[in-house]
This record gives sequence, structure tokens and C-alpha cells, in this order.
Amino acid sequence: MTAVLTGTELQVRKDIARVDADRKAIRIWLGVVIFALFCLVLVGGATRLTDSGLSITQWKPIHGVIPPLTTEEWEQELELYRQIPEYQQINKGMSLDEFKFIFWWEWAHRLLARMIGLIFALPLAYFWIRGKVEPSLRAPLVGLLALGGLQGFIGWWMVSSGLSERVDVSQYRLAVHLMMACFIFASCVWIFRSLFPHTNDAAPTSKSRLFAAVLLVMTFVQIYLGALVAGLDAGFSYNTWPLMDGAWIPQGLFVQAPAWINLFENPKTVQYIHRIGAYVLWAAALLHMIQSLRAAPQTTHARRSVVLFVLISIQAVIGIVTLVTQVPLHAGVTHQGMALVVLAFAVAHLRAFYGERQKPVLVEVRD
Repeated sequence: MTAVLTGTELQVRKDIARVDADRKAIRIWLGVVIFALFCLVLVGGATRLTDSGLSITQWKPIHGVIPPLTTEEWEQELELYRQIPEYQQINKGMSLDEFKFIFWWEWAHRLLARMIGLIFALPLAYFWIRGKVEPSLRAPLVGLLALGGLQGFIGWWMVSSGLSERVDVSQYRLAVHLMMACFIFASCVWIFRSLFPHTNDAAPTSKSRLFAAVLLVMTFVQIYLGALVAGLDAGFSYNTWPLMDGAWIPQGLFVQAPAWINLFENPKTVQYIHRIGAYVLWAAALLHMIQSLRAAPQTTHARRSVVLFVLISIQAVIGIVTLVTQVPLHAGVTHQGMALVVLAFAVAHLRAFYGERQKPVLVEVRD
């Protein structure tokens, strides 16, 4: 809602100062949410890498906050785990202590997800009641809250795919779960960045904003491909670089029928496409940086293009190290965390082309 100020200059300044103070509070809150989401995705990655995701076989949104407290309760949880294929075919004979290790990873992941719900919902309610949430922010913030609830359901939908016939979760559902987390994360960064003051630098070229948008989409696609790699455990094989299985274009990429199914279910094909996607993203970021520096090297947009390219290059190196070391836990989690850093900066880079979100104060200038 836009108000026309007709009072004195002092009143106008007070109104602007109030909006700036409210935005600062919202930024701090969203910064905490973004950090918590970052941690949640890292814990989720560790949960996957330690094969812990199926250790809790029931969905208890409220009661599940309390972990087993007695030996009897631990035995009950282990007995539930013994009923699923992962235990029967892979972990048969697992001791209680071994079970506790995987249980705690999954429990921590679920607990952190619940905590983020509170971290988001309670301050939002407070800011809303106090009138600090601008009208243009209300629908996006409520939408994010709803997506957070949906993400909880998606998480259980993913876990349930590995409780009856499979020994792990569906790579399709894993990818949906990760992409929803990344979309929520990116949306928070988008809103967060929009509440900061921006420079008035013009875009280096008429296509710079479009190029930044393409890079953001490519980043999402690359993360999706990474989710398929994780879901198929494709990173644990073909651990050489730059050649894959002794060739630049390895054999056996399309051995399954129909051919398109290889893009999603053939570990070799999925890993190969993930590699190619990384090369394409790196090359696109390099081109974007060169164009920006040639056209307007002194602008903040050009400097951000350099930072984005450097971040993508670092991520490429981390990815290679993760692959050739056969995905140890620390490397895998670092690779996933750096993907979020690249995503966040790609979002911020694109958002900067739009300038600061319009303030809900319109000053009428009179001669």
C-alpha cells in the first residue's frame, strides 16, 4: 500500500527512517533463517552420505522431537528398522551402537527442520503484528512458510520410498526434496538482498541481467543433477578426472531402454552429465565475467561477475577432489555446502540488477 506524504520534511525523514529500521530487523531475521537453512542442507547431505536417512521409519511431526531415552525405547526403534529392506539386505546384524550413529544423523536433520519452522514462523508473526512487514512482502513470506510445511511432507514422501521395496530412497524424490530446499533457500536470499540499498550502476550490457538469470537457472539444474548423482551413489564409481572410465566420452552411457531413462537411472550417464554441466556452467560464468569487465569494469555488477566466476571455479575444484577421493564425508558435505554458496551469490547477483525493493513511502515533490 502506497501513501502520499503531505507533511513536513521532518516527518518524511522519520517515515523513511522507520522503514529502514524495519527492513534492518527483517534482514537480520532472514539472515538467521538463511544460515539455518544452509546448516539444514549440510546435515541432510551428511545424512545421505552416512546412509542414515531410513533409520527413523515413522513420521511423528510432534512426538518425534523426543529421541529414545531408555534402552527399551532404543531397542524398539532398532526393531522397527529391522523390518525394512535396507537392514535386511545391507545392515543385517547391526549393533545398537551402530544403529544409534545413523539414528542421530536423521534425528538431527528432522529436529533442525522443525526448529527452522519456528525460527521462521514466530518472528514473522511478531513482525506482522507490529506492522513491520511491508505489504509487498506479505504474500512472499507467507508463501515461503507454506512451502516449508510442504517440504516436511516431501521429506517423508522421500523417506517412505525406501521403507518397503527399495534399500534406499528414490533418486527422483531425493532430487525433489533437495530442489525444494534450494528454492526456499534462494527465495529467502532474493528477499534478503532486495531489502539492502543498491548502487545506481547501470548494467554492463543490455543482456547482462538475462545472462545472470541464465546462470542462476544453470546453477539450479546443476544442483538437480548433483541430487541424482547422490541418489544413485554415482559419485562412488568412475573416480578419475579428467577422463571418465578411461575416455572423454565413455562407453555405456545409453545402455538402458528407453534411452531417456539413462538420464535419470544410469549412474554412469548421470555422473557424466553432471560433469558436462559443470564445464558448461564454468564456461558461461567465464563469458559473463569477460563481457561485464569489457563493457563496464568499474561497476559493482562487473565485480560481482568476477566473484561469481571465482566461486564456481572453487566449486569445480571441490567437485573434482570429492570425486577422485571417492566422496569422503567431509568432501561431500563441503561440495554440497559450496553449491549453496554459489546459488546464494547467483541469486544476489541477479537481484542486484533490479535495485532495492521500492519502499512503501512515496514522497510528493512540490515546487
